[in-house]
Amino acid sequence: MTTDGTITVYGTQWCGDCFRAKRLMDEHGIRYDWTDIDEHPEFQQLVQSLNNGATIVPTIVFPDGSHLSEPTDAELIEKFAI
Repeated sequence: MTTDGTITVYGTQWCGDCFRAKRLMDEHGIRYDWTDIDEHPEFQQLVQSLNNGATIVPTIVFPDGSHLSEPTDAELIEKFAI
């Protein structure tokens, strides 16, 4: 999790919701860091701690410390005010 103003997306290569969220952010020019928790299992515990013990992807962490887990397009659009 970053505190430098960066949005971090925790996900996996096989997750369709991860691709959907990344595509929406890419289409709107929203910059983010991508972390594949299968390739970097040290972040699985972070994802679980944010989701009451569940491994939910994507988990998107925002600079203000808030996060969205498996957000819909509508939730992302509202969060980014786009």
